[in-house]
Amino acid sequence: MVIWPAQIKLLPTGRSAPDGDSLPDAIEELERKRAESNARADEHRALRDKLNSEARALADHRAEVLDELRAQSGEAQDHRHHRDEMNEAVREEKRLREESNRRLQEVADRLQEVKRTKAPRPGAVPVWRLRKELKELEFRHMTSAFTPDQEKRIISDMQRLELSIKEQDDQMHQDPEIEVALTEMTTARAEAEEHHAAVGRFAEEAQAAHESMVGLYMHVDELRRQADEIQAKLILVKGNADEEHRAHIAAIEEVRDLEKMLYAARGVRPPMSYNDGEPPKEEDFLARLKKGEKVSTEDLLDLQKSGGRR
Repeated sequence: MVIWPAQIKLLPTGRSAPDGDSLPDAIEELERKRAESNARADEHRALRDKLNSEARALADHRAEVLDELRAQSGEAQDHRHHRDEMNEAVREEKRLREESNRRLQEVADRLQEVKRTKAPRPGAVPVWRLRKELKELEFRHMTSAFTPDQEKRIISDMQRLELSIKEQDDQMHQDPEIEVALTEMTTARAEAEEHHAAVGRFAEEAQAAHESMVGLYMHVDELRRQADEIQAKLILVKGNADEEHRAHIAAIEEVRDLEKMLYAARGVRPPMSYNDGEPPKEEDFLARLKKGEKVSTEDLLDLQKSGGRR
């Protein structure tokens, strides 16, 4: 749809032009209008092409951001799965550690019970009493002041107690029941320590995977925000490009309509590409121009409309 000004001043309405002047003036005015419409069409086309180029660049950038987003998201998912696996391993190792600790406590209790039932050699002081005396002497030695002779005596007493405890322990170890209990306790303690170390190791690995996952998800959120911004700008630029394309088409249609009028003013039929038949008012329009009669904007619009229906 061509938008025309209120009046095309080919000839002032209400005046008669001198013979011979009307046709050249009308043709000159039509040519000027055609040149202006051509210039507008070129401007709209150039701006449309520029906007379409910008839209393609934005679309390529958005595709790159989305590719990176998918890659980062996939890597974050891998870290999340690994973290969950490590957390499950931590739970399992804690369960095994608790079992080992419980077995260790049971063996230790049984060992103490066996030791209590085993009577020391005749005249020997029970080990529990020797250990109590040794702790008392060690405390006195660390917290009291002694003369050189006193310190020698207390050190000698501690060494004597340690030797007596060792002798009784050695004697105990010769008992098969006690030796079995000691072996079981050593095994249970080693297993508990092994599971405890595994808990720490798997927990650290789970924490590292979690931190990596969080960092990647933060990056993914930033990439998603960038993609949304690019998409919004792409829609705006594409919309502007479409507007410029419509304006370009409208200007081209203006040029074609003006050229139809120029053909009519010159008494020449337009090419078949312009219409499929004869414009009904072109001959009358040309005859009036040649006679120097008035030609108003309404006359030109009627001619344009009649050509538009073909």
